[in-house]
Amino acid sequence: MRRNLGFARLGIITNLEYRVNFLSDAVLQPVLATAIEVTLWVAVFAGSGVTEIAGFGKESYLAYVLWAAFVGRTTSTWMYEFRMIEEIEMGSVNTLLSRPVSFFEYYLSQFMGYKLVVSSISFLFPLAACAAMGLPLHYDRLPAAMALIAFFLLFVQTMSFCIACLAFKLNKVSSFTVAKNLGLWLLSGELLPLDLMPAGWKELVISLPFANAVYIPVAYMTGRVGADVLLTGFLSSAAGLAFMGMLAYVMWQRGLRQYSGTGA
Repeated sequence: MRRNLGFARLGIITNLEYRVNFLSDAVLQPVLATAIEVTLWVAVFAGSGVTEIAGFGKESYLAYVLWAAFVGRTTSTWMYEFRMIEEIEMGSVNTLLSRPVSFFEYYLSQFMGYKLVVSSISFLFPLAACAAMGLPLHYDRLPAAMALIAFFLLFVQTMSFCIACLAFKLNKVSSFTVAKNLGLWLLSGELLPLDLMPAGWKELVISLPFANAVYIPVAYMTGRVGADVLLTGFLSSAAGLAFMGMLAYVMWQRGLRQYSGTGA
């Protein structure tokens, strides 16, 4: 535990060293995405002349998109996924294999430490915006929603580890990262609330663990769904984590048997 806490502290210090890059990742990018989404939904309601879409009013959609951009940025994994892939492709993973350190724990701890500091800063903006604009937000639901986000981070980082293990056999594995992020953009509900999907597809997508990246925690804290959907989110994340954990173990062991490290 002490070692993993040290890795988490390393992830925080390393990323805070480049303050402009950190502020861009934690604040600037989600703020710009939020501004675009808010403008879009205001125009949609003004142009359509309706007061509700799929049973929810304009304030509900504005609250959703305010949180979705910041939560989606927090649950993305491309940075550490690229680092793990590069370590394997370049052979620098040797420095970890030769030490009593787990490659998985090394990056998981850094990832969780970095996401902790990102969320603690970036989530202040949607909180302040919802309070200032009088948008729906259930403050008593925030702890459970944040717990689901943290649980999902364990799942998505394990999935990233599986993708990184492909570098033992394939070249240019980073293209899988791009494809995964595009898929999550749609399936997580960051692009559009999953309420707008056709009925049959909506139930299916919400039952998948990917909906826990954005839709379920944001919909729960803004009052679009109840505790039953939140429980579904925890169960799907647990099932997904168990599956990805077993897959990661198998892929890592097979990769090591074929790996010949010649790098630094």
